[in-house]
Amino acid sequence: MASLAQNVGESPQPSRWFWEFLKDELAPYPGRAGTVARMVMAATLVMIICMTFRIPYGFQSAIYALLISRESPRATLRSAGAIFIVTYIGAAYVLVSAWFVISVPMLHFLWNISSFFLAFYALSAISNYGVAAIFPIMIAVGVPLWDRHVSAETNVEDTLWLSLAASVGVAVTAAVELAFARMRPGDDIVLPIADRLAAVQSLLGCYAEGRSVDHATEKNVVRLGTLGTSTLRRLLRRSDYSLHYTAQMSGVVSLVGRLVDVAAALTQLRFEPSGSDRARLRSLASAVATVRTDLMNRRIPGSIQFNAHDQPSHGVPLLGEMENTVTLIPQAFAGSQSMDAYLPPSDDIPRSKLVAPDARGNPEHLKFALKGCLAASGCYMIYNAIAWPGISTAVTTCLLTGLSTIGASRQKQVLRLAGAVVGGLLIGMGSQMFILPYVDSIAGFTVLFILVTAVASWVMTSSPRLSYFGLQAALAFYLINLQEFAMQTSISIARDRVVGVLLGLFMMWLVFDQLWRHAAGVEMKRTFISNLRLLAQLVREPLPGEKRIAIDRCYSLRETISVNFDKVMALADGVLFEFGSNRQQDLALRGRIRRWQPQLRTLFLTRIALLKYRLQLPGFELPEAVALAQQEFDDQLAKVLDGMANRIDGEPTGTRDNFEDSFERLEQTIQTCCSKATPKPLAAELQTFLALSRSMESVTSSFDKEI
Repeated sequence: MASLAQNVGESPQPSRWFWEFLKDELAPYPGRAGTVARMVMAATLVMIICMTFRIPYGFQSAIYALLISRESPRATLRSAGAIFIVTYIGAAYVLVSAWFVISVPMLHFLWNISSFFLAFYALSAISNYGVAAIFPIMIAVGVPLWDRHVSAETNVEDTLWLSLAASVGVAVTAAVELAFARMRPGDDIVLPIADRLAAVQSLLGCYAEGRSVDHATEKNVVRLGTLGTSTLRRLLRRSDYSLHYTAQMSGVVSLVGRLVDVAAALTQLRFEPSGSDRARLRSLASAVATVRTDLMNRRIPGSIQFNAHDQPSHGVPLLGEMENTVTLIPQAFAGSQSMDAYLPPSDDIPRSKLVAPDARGNPEHLKFALKGCLAASGCYMIYNAIAWPGISTAVTTCLLTGLSTIGASRQKQVLRLAGAVVGGLLIGMGSQMFILPYVDSIAGFTVLFILVTAVASWVMTSSPRLSYFGLQAALAFYLINLQEFAMQTSISIARDRVVGVLLGLFMMWLVFDQLWRHAAGVEMKRTFISNLRLLAQLVREPLPGEKRIAIDRCYSLRETISVNFDKVMALADGVLFEFGSNRQQDLALRGRIRRWQPQLRTLFLTRIALLKYRLQLPGFELPEAVALAQQEFDDQLAKVLDGMANRIDGEPTGTRDNFEDSFERLEQTIQTCCSKATPKPLAAELQTFLALSRSMESVTSSFDKEI
């Protein structure tokens, strides 16, 4: 990614870079064809059912099939029941609330605006991806139906058709996912991590043996570095795994992603490793293989230590950084005994987390809802003011665009417009002018539909830098050809829907990227600083008060910090596509923050393991003297974290002289307690507590000096 960032900003031949970019993004990789096959199969079955049984609004089912097919098969199956329920909750909301407002124009108008706000708030606050997709669509399409000057019976009938179309998409997608689902929990997270570790191990093996890296190995490492880990992070965030397992694997994903980035940068350099360098490379490759084997066998990776007396390698750049990264991976499991304790058993289906834990306390959900409501309301007022109901697809476009708007950067503006032009104007209207007039059966249309869906799905399974183009192209094509049960050959209908798509994209661009926009570099820095301050606040917990309230507060802080980790990485990807006078400065800051992220995440995970001692949970009670020493250490640690945040933000920082002293006092207090007639279980627990605290002190000191 680092080398790619330089290419983006410095390449003297943009056209050549663009074709290389497309070649890398569209190249096949293991599992891609299978994912595309599932997406195409689900969307095609939905289309055939809607066309055969004359079900209108089939575009919803097809788009939903594409969106949900990219997620975990088990998460899809577990949420299918919730999606069915929420589908009819959305229909009931439209039917019941419309009955109260339909006869009062001003009240009806306010109801529309409020419904758009509710839809975007649900889009942000609902953690289940399927529900987050289907409920806003029900609102976006169902609410404008009641603006038509038709009978109430017609509106009710179309609302029910809308519910049926959504249900078809859910049912067909769930059936396809069931047919292809892996039946071993955790594989959808562990296998991609294992693939990345295997690629790094193969590269290190080439260097250790003193032979040139073969083209296939180099290409695989660079591809994985370009692909990034955003899909894995999203999968974890929206999965139903336990909170502890999710937090730990998020740390592992971040560290492995950093390891792949460094390995990809290494392939672009030329160097000659010495004999000692080769020995270190063999040791590093062996450690990577051990971690991979442990993860594949659902074991906690053992502690990894390299020779601390090794001098920095001058023959192999970045070798020390790779060793440090691999050393941190086992620390992500601080305080754990077995992965099986956190993975859901294969015969047990845990309850889904429907609403995000910070849905009420995080103002970002409210901001997102206000921005989305403004964009959708603008579209609604425009097409009503000019009496052009045919472009009402603008509202639907806003909601479907909102599925990927959080953390949007300048590249999404280009992808939205390009996708709408290609899918709507070139493919959608082009097929209506040159292909559909000569197609007189559903079989012919199915061939066209499969080709378009396959191309869009292949693009959607590329990295986040291009996948959004595939979604927009599919959306524009489906809105034109799947709005009703029959094939449309009228150019005016296609024109209206393309204009509606473009209007929706324009309003989302205007609100999210112009009126309410923050540069990705600025927002990345702000979020990283916020995470440092939030972690300092978590370190101070529990504050005086009722323990139950303190636990809830810790839980909310933990969730917000986890979300911010993912947000920082998403914004870091967006920095690559922002240009201007501050570009080089933003790229340099991006490199530092990406290097600091694994260390901060390690501090976070270690703090989660230590929190049970501060809360004095059953089985983790500490002697009073140790508890007081821990509180003093935590207070000093929080000051160091606040100081780091102030330093990055350009504010004055306080002294940190008491931090090391506070840890020494904590260590002495524990050793004193252990030297007395302390029961063996308590002594063992104190040693575990001391090891975690020592890791916290070591990483914090190193992190603080680097910043």
